[in-house]
Amino acid sequence: MKICRHFGTCGGCSFQDMPDDAYRSLKRSFVVDALAQNGLANTEVDSVIEVMPQTRRRAVFKATKRGGEVQIGFHAAQSHAIVDMHECLVITPSLFALVGSLREFLVTLLNDGEDIEVHATGSDTGLDIAMRWSRKLTPAISAGIARWAQKNKIARVTLNGNIVTEFGAVTVRFANARVALAPESFLQPTREGEAALRDKVLAGVKNAKAIADLFAGCGTFTFPLAQKAKVHAVELDKSALAAIAAAARATQGLKPITTEARDLFKVPLSGSELKPFDAVVMDPPRAGAKAQATALAASAVRRIVYVSCNAETFARDAGILTKGGYKLGPVTPVDQFLWSSHIELVAAFTR
Repeated sequence: MKICRHFGTCGGCSFQDMPDDAYRSLKRSFVVDALAQNGLANTEVDSVIEVMPQTRRRAVFKATKRGGEVQIGFHAAQSHAIVDMHECLVITPSLFALVGSLREFLVTLLNDGEDIEVHATGSDTGLDIAMRWSRKLTPAISAGIARWAQKNKIARVTLNGNIVTEFGAVTVRFANARVALAPESFLQPTREGEAALRDKVLAGVKNAKAIADLFAGCGTFTFPLAQKAKVHAVELDKSALAAIAAAARATQGLKPITTEARDLFKVPLSGSELKPFDAVVMDPPRAGAKAQATALAASAVRRIVYVSCNAETFARDAGILTKGGYKLGPVTPVDQFLWSSHIELVAAFTR
């Protein structure tokens, strides 16, 4: 296995030098240990599903200009210093090519001493770039960014939440639906990992006919589920819900999809609101879904499929659900953040 030239300095990959078997065992142990700490030591934990290198389609790059030169990449381990990226075995080739292009462009865009943060996501129609910078947008800055984006075939660029240039719809396909993404929309880190999670979610809901898709994002699971069941997608981000609704109207062959804007951390679906659904899918952020898990534990929903990017908060919520009478099935770790301490997972609960 090739070791990245920045290993040991860059904070992105802590375990790249481990033998494969030891590395997979370590990643699995993150899930096993979290479950044990929450009274679920006897839970079956599957082998880790691991994506291939150079497949991560989203990244956040830090950049700074000092002494007339631009450094761009990730932070060094336990530091705010930037490791100037000249190799990466994690991100897609198109994202890595973007780094070189940005390095050249930012020499002209930034003043000496300035910093900028660049969020980059690979969509089906090209790269979607969101810049965060202390400066306000001016006609000159806008024109410079537009020229750079056109030259490098960037689909869209936003600066501090404002669209600077857009050369076409930024879209991604979920099942048979094509969803137009709002700026800075969340996508699973890799296409392969998304497919693994999707397959487990579809298997976990069995033959459910009415499903609540909680923390639905822009529809990663909504549309695959809607091929066989009515789906109610709940999400706080109204732009994501609008994208789901628009794609649902434009896609044939789906069961009905409804949407609801709601902060599930503060106002989870209650037992009475959960009554119409025979399955719930939820994919919360790293904080987990404690309030919603508590409401589900008191509900009569027969099946829950929980997708998580944090083993600790998943285990906490799993403890709530099992104490409420649910049985936890096998937990499948999915490694979309290669050689890091992060691990995602998916598991089904049944009554």
